[in-house]
Amino acid sequence: MKFGLAVDESRSPFAVVAVTGEIDVATAPSLQAKLVELVTAGKVDLIVDLQGVDFLDSTGLGVLVSTVKRARSGGGDLSLVCTHPNLLKVFEITGLTKVFAINETLDAAVAERPGSIPG
Repeated sequence: MKFGLAVDESRSPFAVVAVTGEIDVATAPSLQAKLVELVTAGKVDLIVDLQGVDFLDSTGLGVLVSTVKRARSGGGDLSLVCTHPNLLKVFEITGLTKVFAINETLDAAVAERPGSIPG
């Protein structure tokens, strides 16, 4: 599966980053660059939609962890949308379910965040 990124800023104040394909050592730098670009531009309320992702390695986890730190230091946060059992297992095993809010749908991710405007 080919790696892809799409950013949707129509759910203000959130920037939604939809990822498709595999997040691994080859593709994680692209994801990191996009997330850093958003945070640097002041988009600190992020939702990363992993519904189209079928593989996530430790490099990808590192990108998400470093981004949540950046977002929180800027007064925002990073939530995930994920239902893929294999990915959820990775988050559970690593203890990252305590770091990230993980939602089943984009609407749920938007609704759970304080100050959100339903889209």
